[in-house]
Order: sequence, then C-alpha cells, then structure tokens
Amino acid sequence: MDENEFFFRLTPDRVLAAVEAGGFAPTGHCTALNALENRVMDLRLEDGSHVVAKFYRPGRWSREAILDEHRLLFALRDAEIPVCAPLRFPDGQTLHEVAGIHYAVRPRTGGRSPDELTDAEVAVLGRLLARIHNVGEALALEHRPRLDSEHTALASLATLEEGDFLPPSCARRYGQAVRELVSLYDAWSAGVPVHAIHGDCHGGNLLSGDEGFFFLDFDDLTIGPAVHDVWMLLPGRDVYAARQRQLLIEGYREFRPFDDAWLRLVEPLRGYRFVFYAAWIARRYEDPAFPDAFPHFGTETYWETETRDLEELVERIHRGAGAEAGDGDGGGSASSEPELTNKDFFWDL
Repeated sequence: MDENEFFFRLTPDRVLAAVEAGGFAPTGHCTALNALENRVMDLRLEDGSHVVAKFYRPGRWSREAILDEHRLLFALRDAEIPVCAPLRFPDGQTLHEVAGIHYAVRPRTGGRSPDELTDAEVAVLGRLLARIHNVGEALALEHRPRLDSEHTALASLATLEEGDFLPPSCARRYGQAVRELVSLYDAWSAGVPVHAIHGDCHGGNLLSGDEGFFFLDFDDLTIGPAVHDVWMLLPGRDVYAARQRQLLIEGYREFRPFDDAWLRLVEPLRGYRFVFYAAWIARRYEDPAFPDAFPHFGTETYWETETRDLEELVERIHRGAGAEAGDGDGGGSASSEPELTNKDFFWDL
C-alpha cells in the first residue's frame, strides 16, 4: 500500500512495531488520542512510563520542516521554557520513518486545561509568549511556512476554487470577500515584523502543570506576526476580552516590544483562519475520519454560512477603519456582538 493508505490504516500493531523498531520497549498497551491531522498514540513502556508517538501526515511537512519544529522545542527547553520536546532515539535522532511516514516520540505530559483565565494568569501568559517569540526569532528557521496572504489566504482560496468546492451560488461572493481581506491585510501588515510563532496558540493547546503554564502542539509552527498568537489565545470581541488582551500585551512588553498598531491585523487574521479552515477540510476529505468529523462540509448551507461570515467580517473591518479615521473609537473597541470563544477558532491540526 502507498503511504497515504498506510497512514489511514495505522493500526495499533503497526504503531507498536514502529516504536519498538525505534528502540523503545512498549508493553502492547496503545491508546489513540484525539487527533485528526496526525495520528497520535499513548503507549505504555515496560518500565511503567508512558510515551506519546506522533505519526505525521504524509506529504504535509518535509523532514526539514519537522526538524525545525524539534529545533525550536529544544531551544525553548534550553531557555527554561516548559515545553514537551521529543525524545531521542538510540541513534540520537528525533525523527524516524516507517513506510514513508515520519514519526517522533515524546514523554507523556500531564496538566489541566484552564476553563477561564484570571487577569494574573493572562499577564503570566503574556510574558511566556514573549519569551517563546524571543527564542523563535533568534533561531531564524528556514523550512517553516509563512503566514501571509500568498501562503495562507490565496493558497487556501485556490484549493477551494480549483477543486470546485465552492457552489455557484457562493463562489463569486466568497472569492471577493477573501480578496478584499487580502487587500486590507497586505496594506496594514507592511513593515510588521515576522518571526517564528506558535501558529495555533489557542486555549486547547494550553495546559497548566507542575512547571506552570505550557503550550502543546507546535505542529503549526509558522513564520508570522506576533499578534496572531495573541489574538488566538484571547479571541473574544467583548469588553472583557479586550481588557484581558491589553493585560497580556503589558506582560508581553516586559520581554519584547509590541506595537498596538499591530492589533488592526486581528480581524483580517480571523478571516484568514476561516478560509484556511475550510481549505484544510477540503484537502483532507479523502481521509475516512473527516466526513464523520465534518458531515455538513460542502453543503449549500455550509458555504452560504461561510460566505456570510466572511462578508460580515469585511464589513466590520471597514466600519472599524471608518471609525478610526473619524471621531469614533476605531476598530479596536469592543462591540455588542456575541463573544467568540476558542471553540470558534481551533481545530485539531
């Protein structure tokens, strides 16, 4: 079978065989963890400890790109920033391959996901995020993707248009909304510095353990603006979220600068997330797990909702820009719209 078929049929016995071939001693206890993009398994070893084996989806990342992720994790650990870095195989490597699929093993890490963040915790996270960005900027990673209009929004739109995923009733409007977002983002992001960021910095990837807060899953490590990690950690639009975002930025500034002007990128980046999400599902729909996870994907109702959401987002940005240019309080103020939470913006990658 080819690598994709092997990946779709990655049964526990194949996982155990690969991990054992890598030099570990699993007992046979193997539990699949909740993951869609990659295949992730919890294994118990003969010494009683547990490890987590991660099998990367074939064709998504090159070996060099995955090793860049590992480089960052080791650099963060060396900087005494709590992360879950991969274990080394007996040959000293952190990445092995089976049937064309890359896999890595890391220690199982315990912790709890916070339900709500206090103001004090938000300040701590601001300092932590700045330290992560300091390390990421210093590494100058060469093999990770860029979060920009070409690689994020336009590439995702091309996937949807060229694959005929968009129905005729929505295709023109959807494309127009995406291109308008691109125009706004390109104008406002000019001169904004970019560097290695987490890329998927939502509350579902945040745990609190013995060493304090730490982020999981750097699989979406990307080169982009710092504000992307900031807004994803606190995605709401209400007064409470806006206040906590400022507290996070104040903590962030204790370790590195942050320009408030970068906050105008939040809404365009939110729109980019919508488009990237839809294209991600489209690219993966041949995976048997995806139709079950996203049964409404591709329906007229799905695309009409997605299109309206993008159009309303563009309208909101224009209203905010107009207020900023006049006597209003600009696009950074809170609105009466329903608060958005992490469940609106993250999925398992």
